Amino acid sequence: MVVPPTVAWKLVLAVALAAAIFVSLYARAPKRAIPRWELRRLVISALGLYAVGGLASLTHHPVLAALVYAAGIGVCALAAWLSRGSDSEDPPDGEEPVDEQPPPQPDGVPGFDWAAFEKQFRAYAERRPTRVD
Repeated sequence: MVVPPTVAWKLVLAVALAAAIFVSLYARAPKRAIPRWELRRLVISALGLYAVGGLASLTHHPVLAALVYAAGIGVCALAAWLSRGSDSEDPPDGEEPVDEQPPPQPDGVPGFDWAAFEKQFRAYAERRPTRVD
């Protein structure tokens, strides 16, 4: 089976764009996050490329339009990958930041309201049906 050149380059371009999107989603995130203003510049650049691609489509230049659209998609994929970078202040993946100790009471010892705990526990126990085996 021979694929015509017009279809072949479209298939190659589609595979390359799909690969770029896949890599932007699943590649290891960069070690450092880039500033938000730089991400905005990338996204604005991609939108500009889409506008130029639209203009090329309107003026009946389909090959140029496809290449400019592809460049816009590539820039968006790059921005998506760069946005996944982490700062040193961010918690490690999968871990929530937790306070190590509750704030101390005036005497320096953390307090616990046992009366409130018992009241809440009794209310929970009373509304929970007992299980008969």
